[in-house]
Amino acid sequence: MRDLATGLALVLVIEGILYALFPEGMKRVAARAMLVPPNIMRSAGLLAAALGVVIVWLLRR
Repeated sequence: MRDLATGLALVLVIEGILYALFPEGMKRVAARAMLVPPNIMRSAGLLAAALGVVIVWLLRR
């Protein structure tokens, strides 16, 4: 559970830094994300999650 909390905290750190350094760029990214069809967004999310699982698995072996 501690590793999960650490991972979530790192996500917040990275996102916070991106929004602090590039606020206009992040707005553009969010606006473009609204144009992506839901099935593509879902596929990209599942791919990212699977890639994350593989990376964690490789690091923990």
